[in-house]
Amino acid sequence: MEQNKATGHLSALLTILIWGTTFISTKVLLVDFQPVEILFFRFVMGLLALLIVYPHRMKGTTRKQELTFVVAGLCGVCLYYLLENIALTYTMASNVGVIISVAPFFTAILSHLFLKQDEKLRANFFIGFVVAMAGIALISFNGSTLQLNPVGDLLALLAAFLWACYSILTRKISSFGYNTILTTRRVFFYGILFMIPALFLFDFKLDLSRFANMTYLLNILFLGLGASALCFVTWNFAVKLLGAVKTSIYIYLVPVITGAASVLILHEPFTWMTGMGTVLTLAGLLLSESKIFKKEENQNGLTK
Repeated sequence: MEQNKATGHLSALLTILIWGTTFISTKVLLVDFQPVEILFFRFVMGLLALLIVYPHRMKGTTRKQELTFVVAGLCGVCLYYLLENIALTYTMASNVGVIISVAPFFTAILSHLFLKQDEKLRANFFIGFVVAMAGIALISFNGSTLQLNPVGDLLALLAAFLWACYSILTRKISSFGYNTILTTRRVFFYGILFMIPALFLFDFKLDLSRFANMTYLLNILFLGLGASALCFVTWNFAVKLLGAVKTSIYIYLVPVITGAASVLILHEPFTWMTGMGTVLTLAGLLLSESKIFKKEENQNGLTK
């Protein structure tokens, strides 16, 4: 049991380490690609990679299970990324970074409502959430002023809620008993199907000749094979082992990894606000994962 938990934590950490650096590849590709084009290419590549790695069919799914895959693909692959990208056109990236990090809070609430037997909400989660959000705000608004944009900020908040929905659905899918690669592949398939109408709305261009540029090719390979194929499998695997809430807490680390990558790769300055924000975010993560309050509750007879 403890070994499974350790594997789950390592899977979640690996996922976040890669997701935290994807902004660099996305930034490079945005010179000649639209956000929806990057999104489509990376998930098609991810789907093909999973098909090659595990060329088996999923058999015996019920209509209810298939519907769960459909909604998971809509929420976690299509709408989440589209809304996040659209939000970035209306509001500051720092706003989006902070608001998206609210996803673990939504995950906890949805888990409490729909997975009552799965994970219990405890005081340490909420304390850790407040501490981590304070740290993320320091990192995101480092040296800049807070500028609110109702449309962009609401879209980012909706994206965070949709990722929480995806996490809950992933937990539900893990109970079906299928191989994680197979379930991830099915979710990708439906996500791409829902993405196709959006391609026409955002003036999508296939133009594969752009990948003759080795820089573009390497970056889309990183996003498709690493950030999509590998990371969605490891994230879904972590949710299967740890639960939706414990896994989602690792989202707090994304701004920390992004900040570290900015300093190391893009040579951006490291400020005291970034340092303090990193410390607070890590403290919030540890508080959310701690069992201090669990022991106190057990002594008071509040939990079993």
